[in-house]
Amino acid sequence: MSERAQETMSDETRIDWREHGVRVVPGSSLDTNTPQTPGMNRAAAINFARVGAQKIWAGTVTIHPHAKTGAHHHGELESVIYVLRGKARMRWGDNLEFTAEAGPGDFIYVPPFVPHQEINASDSEPLECVLVRSDQEAVVVNLDIPAVEQPETVHWVDPIHKAPGTTG
Repeated sequence: MSERAQETMSDETRIDWREHGVRVVPGSSLDTNTPQTPGMNRAAAINFARVGAQKIWAGTVTIHPHAKTGAHHHGELESVIYVLRGKARMRWGDNLEFTAEAGPGDFIYVPPFVPHQEINASDSEPLECVLVRSDQEAVVVNLDIPAVEQPETVHWVDPIHKAPGTTG
């Protein structure tokens, strides 16, 4: 709210920006008391309980070398994963029949209800990511689904960026 807008408010309705403004959450104080998926460690940084966030959840996720999560989805939530270190391999679909990889600096978008699995593609380095979800609700639905042996590799394609080996 601008200073001009605050000038027209009474003292009772003014927002105390010191108490209700920017929050810095040190990386050393993340909350590991979060719903967990086998093969993955999540830690909350931004949520309602910690900072009063109303519409998003953010935290970190670490997957140990050559480990993978179980198949799961997050209900109606949208998720964004930003890869900090390591190599992520994502599998998704009713039988985890699709796969793609991401490295440091890459973003991964997971739409609502998509069955998926995160895999650390490295045998020696941990996979470290930042995770952002579209809601405070901590939805993790673990799935017992059969996975295909040879998933189809999917390359990101949009009207501007074409798949490798295509023209036009």
